[in-house]
Amino acid sequence: MNAAEFDEHVVRALDGLPPDLRKAMSNVDIVVEEANDEEPDLYGLYYGIALTERDSGYAGVLPDKISIYRRPLVEDFGHDPELLEEEIQVTVVHEVAHHFGISDERLDELGWA
Repeated sequence: MNAAEFDEHVVRALDGLPPDLRKAMSNVDIVVEEANDEEPDLYGLYYGIALTERDSGYAGVLPDKISIYRRPLVEDFGHDPELLEEEIQVTVVHEVAHHFGISDERLDELGWA
């Protein structure tokens, strides 16, 4: 799968989020990167201050960042296009949930780990 096709999968996953949820997202950039240099097996990573942790002093802060890592997802699931799309969706939802302050433990309970 080439980079443009992968990007389209990520866009579809974001478009599949409920509109109210998308609208509530604030000061966050979502990017596709090849892989995480420090942990090359990661599918995604959220960097930033979750919405639940922001207070009145939150101003002038650089945007949070959600990285979706193409190479490990394609290597692990690229043999099955439907499975790959599903795993991209799970990864996007998982990282967006961190933006809303949802922990890995709670995501595991909900089936989004």
